[in-house]
Amino acid sequence: MAKEKSFKYVIVGGGVAAGYAAREFTKQGIKPGELAIISREPVPPYERPALSKGYINLQNKATLPGFYVCAGSGGEKQFPQWYKNNGIELLLDTEIVKADLASKTLVSGTGQVFKYQTLIAATGSSVTRLSDFGVEGADAKNIFYLRELLDADELVTAMNLKANGKAVVVGGGYIGLELSSALKVNNMEVTMVYPEPWCMPRLFTAGIASFYEGFYANKGINIVKGTVAAGFSTNSDGEVTEVLLKDGRTLEADIVIVGVGARPITSLFKGQVEEEKGGLKTDAFFRTSVPDVYAVGDIATFPMKLYNEMRRVEHVDHARKSAEQAVKAIKAAEEGNSITEYDYLPYFYSRAFNLSWQFYGDNVGETVLFGDNDPTSAKPKFGSYWIKDGKLIGVFLEGGSPDENKAIAKAAREQPFVESVEVLSKEGLSFVSNV
Repeated sequence: MAKEKSFKYVIVGGGVAAGYAAREFTKQGIKPGELAIISREPVPPYERPALSKGYINLQNKATLPGFYVCAGSGGEKQFPQWYKNNGIELLLDTEIVKADLASKTLVSGTGQVFKYQTLIAATGSSVTRLSDFGVEGADAKNIFYLRELLDADELVTAMNLKANGKAVVVGGGYIGLELSSALKVNNMEVTMVYPEPWCMPRLFTAGIASFYEGFYANKGINIVKGTVAAGFSTNSDGEVTEVLLKDGRTLEADIVIVGVGARPITSLFKGQVEEEKGGLKTDAFFRTSVPDVYAVGDIATFPMKLYNEMRRVEHVDHARKSAEQAVKAIKAAEEGNSITEYDYLPYFYSRAFNLSWQFYGDNVGETVLFGDNDPTSAKPKFGSYWIKDGKLIGVFLEGGSPDENKAIAKAAREQPFVESVEVLSKEGLSFVSNV
């Protein structure tokens, strides 16, 4: 039995939030040996969005160490040596299987015991699998999910083996759209399948979605809507050969990539911490209901000050910022100081093909589409506003310049009064430049 290890601070989870929390600890000041990061992944924290973008671009592949945190926000890349130099113990390939918050004890899968004084839970999310829904044949070879580096490595291997083959992407959300683009760029024949009437319905309006569906179709991507994968056929090697759709159609497939959502990993803390909306309930400093236990990133349900309600956000921007806020709060409490409450502005973005969009705010209320959303345009530039109670509360923009993206963020934060939908429709993007 390995000797028990004790740390002042322990971060459970080795994703984006863990890396940004580590950087904030070094900024605030820690002594060597005070902080440990316990991660089941084999590599130090990295910028997860790179997996669905550059990492699977076989012609111009992004590789580690190129996207270690904090590269995604323009910061220093935190190589393994960075953690050593800062006296941080990085425990990789180590999965925590039990957490006893009352005794401040963690136990790994190999029986290693860790004690802490302050815990940051940064366990993130796991992918939703087709087997969770009882889909027949969902365990066939060459059916992939994308969440971690090892998932991406397996997908890249298959893309090389099945070069110029047929790929079916199950799901029309973030991952589905980004992976379909990446597969097409890598010369695969791509079909997207999703049950909703348009892609990315949690954010996109029908007007926004029609542009992306048209653009993808023009790139040669086949889109099948209104049905789901109900089963899979395989060859004698157990490799997937066909996707059987619920509406009776079949799609030939050399590889299948599934992106149908994710679930926060909170099982370690069940029955020990107050929960809300699928996550661990926190205050504006990411303190949970248990003293000295903080939760950040995907698993935190926190007060979103801007809209006066509790929310849980699955996005890299929030993972970074919530981690920094928690560490600031921990250090401030130790020193008897206070910090300002977390005041987050929801932010989402994506890049696919030569497209790039950003969204800020809340997507509820009446919508106004503006600009050129013709998918055949050489340089499409369009957006959408969301208006509620006479105020602009959300803005989406495709093809914006850095200054224009700053302007839409400012408008979503300040929520200017809107005289009328007609005026807003005519003014288009110029409206936010005057805020």
